[in-house]
Amino acid sequence: MLINGQACDTLNAQDRGLLYGDGLFETLAVRSGTPLRWERHLQRLLLGCERLSIPDPDVTALTVEALRLCNDRTHAVLKLIVTRGSGGRGYRAPPRPQPTRLLSCHPWPDYPPEHARDGVHVRLCSTRLAQQPALAGIKHLNRLEQVLARAEWRDEEIAEGLLCDRDDHVIEATMSNLFMVSDGQLYTPDLSDCGVAGIMRTMIIETAATLGVPCTVRPITRAELSDATELLLCNSLIGIWPVRQLDARKLVPGPLTHRLQQALESHHD
Repeated sequence: MLINGQACDTLNAQDRGLLYGDGLFETLAVRSGTPLRWERHLQRLLLGCERLSIPDPDVTALTVEALRLCNDRTHAVLKLIVTRGSGGRGYRAPPRPQPTRLLSCHPWPDYPPEHARDGVHVRLCSTRLAQQPALAGIKHLNRLEQVLARAEWRDEEIAEGLLCDRDDHVIEATMSNLFMVSDGQLYTPDLSDCGVAGIMRTMIIETAATLGVPCTVRPITRAELSDATELLLCNSLIGIWPVRQLDARKLVPGPLTHRLQQALESHHD
């Protein structure tokens, strides 16, 4: 682990990321020593810093540190965290914050290959996401809703859980974004009020356009899921997972899901 460029595994107890979740993070796939989609992740991180009024981290230092950690890794995960830095007790941010950079490299998760090939079993969670437009889209450190949702099941056969807002709109899953296919059209939830705008979500929207597949971003109700012909989950690590079962309802990974998977297989920018 590198903290502000130094090999270290201890964090100042007054760091606002620890005290208040006052910060942002990115999770990147690493292949052959290279963090994939680095520029996309960096741009989302900088957008989050702007939204939270956290001074931009030193981009050159971040890049050098990321490459240093990933240099000898064939297949791994890079976790990048930027906090507002240390401050005294109380919510008021220090007038001249000094951001903290934390980078760590981890083993690649042991996801079964059949998840991408055959699909996954998913459930609807009872935990609801709070609607807060000021935080919508960015990947901030406050993940307690996801922690509560993930604690709802222990069945190893269930790979993910879908989360709704208080208006019964489906927003995302605990660690991934959602797409729905209905009447040959591709849809993904509107994230104006809550949820994370994932890097892979953006890439799927772009890829669908190149394939000539209409993709609409709009609110999706929980009831609409029962009419979907295909459901798929995505993030930067899993790529695309078709949904083969949602609670008791069985689905079949469909042709549009397979087209998107194939189109994205070699797309690592």
